[in-house]
Amino acid sequence: MPKISILVAVYNTAAYLPQCLDSLLSQTLKDIEVLCVDDASTDKSLEILHQYAEKDERVKVFALKENRGQAHARNVGLSHATGDYIGFVDSDDWLSRDALEKVCESFRDDVDSVLFRVLYAYPDGRMRDYEMSPFTTMTGDEAFRASLTWQIHGCYVVRNSIHKAHPYDESQRAYSDDNTTRIHYYYSRKVAYCEGVYYYRQHTSSTTHNISVRRFDFLLANESMRRQLLSLGASEETLRCFETVRWLNLVGLYMFYFLHRHELSPTDRQHGLSVMHHVWQTINLKQVNPSIKRKFGLQEEVYFWLRGIVGRNK
Repeated sequence: MPKISILVAVYNTAAYLPQCLDSLLSQTLKDIEVLCVDDASTDKSLEILHQYAEKDERVKVFALKENRGQAHARNVGLSHATGDYIGFVDSDDWLSRDALEKVCESFRDDVDSVLFRVLYAYPDGRMRDYEMSPFTTMTGDEAFRASLTWQIHGCYVVRNSIHKAHPYDESQRAYSDDNTTRIHYYYSRKVAYCEGVYYYRQHTSSTTHNISVRRFDFLLANESMRRQLLSLGASEETLRCFETVRWLNLVGLYMFYFLHRHELSPTDRQHGLSVMHHVWQTINLKQVNPSIKRKFGLQEEVYFWLRGIVGRNK
């Protein structure tokens, strides 16, 4: 049984894939498996994967005939993972040579998840740390709460038993994998931090940087997270925290819509309005922190904006 299984979901990243795979296969920790799932790429990604698999038996390749999204691709890899611990590396990102060794050193009997040090990597060569308050370990509950507002990031390795019990949320093609991260922290006894570096490539082609109707999936992923919190029997305090997050995310997406609505097609505008109205109806306003609404001057203005969005398509 390998020490760590790394899931690599691949879709049209031929330009970056060799750097990703080279960083994994040159790890100081050799006892790993690299599970690569090609999500019906139309470039040379699958060809590159097969070339690496021929050279190194630790690389296993799975090819999907239909594009199903990152969460589904990761779940395919997860179903074949045999490592004591399981993590992921996006196919356009890469790790420092000692990253996985440092991860293993940070696991203890009561530690179930380990976070990398994340460095944003920009096209001009600049690097910037993901800003987090320093910590060595925190309880799973503390990490779960911190992840609701991304005070801690979601680049990590988790015990096999937890990941197999809680595979990736496929409710949306984008964003819903964040929910899985939070659930993994929730079920961890302790979450640790290590200095192994995860290099997180920043480029303008990502969903979060584009003016796209896919942005509204974020709200639906948030709704899925709330359903999961309710099924877990989350505390009132946690629900209040997340409803406040959902409110702020809805406000943010409405402002995105307001600023960029003319760059969306009529169909996409109507879809965005429909999603926002639906999510607005699901938010428990009694659980939204009133001080947050006052802080941003949104208590009355946004309330009436959101109440009026249904049927509007400016």
